[in-house]
Amino acid sequence: MNPHVILAFIAVACVAIVSPGPATILAIRNGTKFGMRAVVWSALGNVSGLFCLSAASMLGLGMLLESSTVLFGAVKVVGAVYLFYMGARQLLGHSTAVPAATDDASMSALPRRRHLYREALLTAATNPKPILFFTAMFPQFVNEHAPLLMQFFVLTGIFVSLSFASLLSYALLASRATALLSRPGFSKWLNRTFGSIFIAFGAALLTLRRQGT
Repeated sequence: MNPHVILAFIAVACVAIVSPGPATILAIRNGTKFGMRAVVWSALGNVSGLFCLSAASMLGLGMLLESSTVLFGAVKVVGAVYLFYMGARQLLGHSTAVPAATDDASMSALPRRRHLYREALLTAATNPKPILFFTAMFPQFVNEHAPLLMQFFVLTGIFVSLSFASLLSYALLASRATALLSRPGFSKWLNRTFGSIFIAFGAALLTLRRQGT
């Protein structure tokens, strides 16, 4: 692929990725609660979901979502319900943003890796916005006269790599402030904030419309 095309795609992808979304909030929560080991598995789950959505968009699911009101609505509702569920767990105290104490024992009490991976995978996979992004942006950077499979791997590889790095960066910054975040009063406020943000993302997802409607 043309280096100028790749650089242009990187610029567009960075803008889309750096803007905080459900995956970012999830990474920050895991970083402050469990440390960077948990974030790595969470980030892997997220990029796996993004890879699947990218492949789906290349196979035409993005176009189908744009043309089918019923399918688009179903995917949107499933994603919103999952975000509502995660937000409710935070607000009701079933899931906390940070541990009550930040000693080695509490930080080592990580959930199972597959749980962290699955949670992030579902967060990414139930969000139709990445599919619409891939569907809208890929045609702008793909050369139809060149092998499509290689271009798919290049563009998708760039996007998921940038997303992985972004999630780790957000979580690292949050984990540096664990001492402050672990204060009981601040922790309770943070749990409510994360819960409200998840629910807000779910509500925003319900307002998402297909392009052209």
